[in-house]
Amino acid sequence: MNEGLRRKLDTLPDGPGVYLWKDAAGGVLYVGKAANLRSRVRSYFAADFPDSPTRQLFRDRIADVETIVVPNETQSLLLENNLIKEYQPRFNVRLKDDKSYPSIAVTLGEAFPRVLVTRRRNIPGARYFGPYTDVGEMRRTLNLIRRMFTVRSCSDDLPTTHRDRPCLDYHIGRCRAPCVSWQDAPAYQRMIAEVVDFLEGRTVDLKARIRALMLAASQRQDFERARDFRDALKWLEQVEAPAAVEAIGAGDADVIGYARDDDDAVAVVFRVRDGRVISRDHRFLENVEQETDADVLSAFLVRWYLPTDGKVTRIVLPFAPSGFAALTELLAQHRLSVPQRGVAARWAELAEQNARHLLESLRLETFETEERAEDPVYVLGRELGLTIVPRLFICVDISTNQGRDTVGSLVTFEAGRPRKAEYRKFRIKGVAQQDDFAAIHEVIIRYFRRRLDEAKPLPDLVVIDGGKGQLGAALDAMVALNVAQIPVISLAKREEEIYLPGRADPLRLPRRSAALRLLQRARDEAHRFGVVYNRTRRSQRIITSALLDIPGIGASRRRTLLQAFGSLAGVRTASVADVTALPGFSNALANRILDYLKAH
Repeated sequence: MNEGLRRKLDTLPDGPGVYLWKDAAGGVLYVGKAANLRSRVRSYFAADFPDSPTRQLFRDRIADVETIVVPNETQSLLLENNLIKEYQPRFNVRLKDDKSYPSIAVTLGEAFPRVLVTRRRNIPGARYFGPYTDVGEMRRTLNLIRRMFTVRSCSDDLPTTHRDRPCLDYHIGRCRAPCVSWQDAPAYQRMIAEVVDFLEGRTVDLKARIRALMLAASQRQDFERARDFRDALKWLEQVEAPAAVEAIGAGDADVIGYARDDDDAVAVVFRVRDGRVISRDHRFLENVEQETDADVLSAFLVRWYLPTDGKVTRIVLPFAPSGFAALTELLAQHRLSVPQRGVAARWAELAEQNARHLLESLRLETFETEERAEDPVYVLGRELGLTIVPRLFICVDISTNQGRDTVGSLVTFEAGRPRKAEYRKFRIKGVAQQDDFAAIHEVIIRYFRRRLDEAKPLPDLVVIDGGKGQLGAALDAMVALNVAQIPVISLAKREEEIYLPGRADPLRLPRRSAALRLLQRARDEAHRFGVVYNRTRRSQRIITSALLDIPGIGASRRRTLLQAFGSLAGVRTASVADVTALPGFSNALANRILDYLKAH
């Protein structure tokens, strides 16, 4: 922290306001709000500040802070929203437009609005409907609009520019030529209002009007036009079909669904009109890793519903956002509610199910993209802060059966792939059978001692299956053999936490991180390899102990029996002649062996 920033932190005000973290070049890194600026801003340099790679990068780049005091918390929400829109800070929660799907835009900011398809929501004053996951359905909707309404399709800057004569759309009845002033702005705006009602699903009055237009076109024998109106009526009847879920009650509502997995989150907006879902909007949310769900939902509501013009009155929420009182005052034109039971609660549950589905789809898509785009070995080195790329790393696991048959397994990965020729298994003896830490220590000692004696390449990274204790045991062994310069980490199963030497708190990588997936794969492979060896050892012990109890059977004869019949069960099912045929076995000994095994 530089001296100028330190002085600013000492003179921060105590009231509500907004703060802007800036880098050395004066760029805005983050915009935040606070009920108490002094305590909130100073908390970024407290000892309990979240210690994640993203947060550390953010704090390392901080060079200055600017604060703006406001009268109350409601004003801080509004100012924060405006500043985020202006500066687009890198580390703020962002509403990410889904560019995969198109939307229908009604350019209400123009004197003679148009209806067009867009994948970017950057038209000033436009009203958007979608995004549409079914592009064919969107195209059919747009075609019906152009058949039922005389919306212009040109891009002329009306009424600034004028044409000398109308285009072909006028002659085929698709436009009333506002470009040559044959339709005035008030009449055109009334038609656009009907288009918006159509896209919002308010179709009762519209159906009556279209039916009258269809009959009129039929009477004047304009059968092509009548057919268009008939198709429009069929489409509207599909929209009017009874909903598969209950009506939410009188009036309209937006139902918010929310789902999150680590640093991935999505918010869904069900637009319910007259008890029916007419569309579903959604936004993926970025930079949410260190934010609470309540804070993320609050940020989404402010960005989505400001400005409030043209938005529905009732908003059904999945849970209470942070600063609920301030939000209620800021969005005074809306009624915010968190239903606990009844129809509205079932709608909220449906929206949440959709949000979870979208989030799962996002994870699958990004998983495939990231797997193709970046080598997980490089990602692993970067996430762990290693100075070299861990092209060759080992993973160690201990497998035991209530303190018996304890074995160690060591698997080797090279360039992100298992190298099975370098797998090693270790039979743990002595007191280490009862001590997991001592078993780890023994495996590391035996592995590295042999690698050093044979002058074989050493791994770039050592991964231990376990927590802090297992990590400490591995470190002690590596120090004893003078190989402590090799990075070593441990991966705990329950929370998938990564422990690093010299760091008190564990590192938590995103669940869909390519680095974490590589570590999990190595850990699971080491576990599988160890369990197989442990079962083999247990089977051998059981067989050996049974044969040892037979009088007259020593190590040589026991080995001969197992080589001939494969297992204890094979010896038990053998005949006297089969056993007598083996070298060193008499008829009397064969009978004694088989009688004993049958009796036991």
